[in-house]
Amino acid sequence: MGSQDARRRTATAPWISALVLAAAVCLTVPSSATAAQTADPAPRAAHGRTLDAPAVSDRPFVEIRRYDAPEASQGVAVDSEFFYAVGNRRIAKYERETGAKVKEWQGEADGPVIHLNSCVVIEASLVCAHSNHPGVPMLSSIEIWNTDTLEHTESISFGIYEGSLTWAIPQDGSWWLNFAHYGNESGTPGKGSKWTSLIQFDANWHRQAGYAYPVELIERLTPNSLSGGNWSADGRLYVTGHDEAEIYMLELPAMGSVLRWVETIPAPMHGQAWVFDPKDDATVWGLVRNERQVVVGTRR
Repeated sequence: MGSQDARRRTATAPWISALVLAAAVCLTVPSSATAAQTADPAPRAAHGRTLDAPAVSDRPFVEIRRYDAPEASQGVAVDSEFFYAVGNRRIAKYERETGAKVKEWQGEADGPVIHLNSCVVIEASLVCAHSNHPGVPMLSSIEIWNTDTLEHTESISFGIYEGSLTWAIPQDGSWWLNFAHYGNESGTPGKGSKWTSLIQFDANWHRQAGYAYPVELIERLTPNSLSGGNWSADGRLYVTGHDEAEIYMLELPAMGSVLRWVETIPAPMHGQAWVFDPKDDATVWGLVRNERQVVVGTRR
């Protein structure tokens, strides 16, 4: 009986080997028809097709005034009477009319506030985007101060979320937050600037929608990202990079998930966070970071 089993195993072994070899060939060598069906007819970028950048506007924002503000390394906010120069851990309040400093908030070197980004005045509150930049993993929060006293009043934490929060701005009952990524040592390993995204939240901080930025815009800013953004009265989103003396006009897409880049507008500020003047949305307030100055520009 044992010898018969041995002969049976010996007889069937070549047949089994041939079947296994045929299956392996079928799995590893796709037919030309299958390859043709799966091939992408055009190369794709990270998130959508790369298009040409729009033309540069012949109507720039032209500088009309500057203020010295040694705190101004990250951004500036403004209301009808004052402007607020923002640094990593500092906020200074200045009179618009005279440029005189009237109040300052200073965070502790080892305190919870690490890297303030853009701020915006909403009624009697200064609402600021905050992150642990250049720390990884990225942490984000919104920090709020009273504009009169510069006392800290509220914190809204996102923890580890979509990236490093660089702005939080309201529009039509929603909040629009930009979470930046970077292509350098401050970035998340395996990701780059292309992972930067714009997220829409409702008033209770429930996520409503999300958008990516055009590939060609991100490539212009890499390895940095978008630092400032504001909605205008025309319903468009205007954004700035880290260093570029330009403002980029964007629109929400009618379809899909990628914002539409409409126009590039030369401006006197060099990237970073900025705001429209609440008295005149043809006027912007920004920074010349290297000179620690707040600059005002207008477009006519």
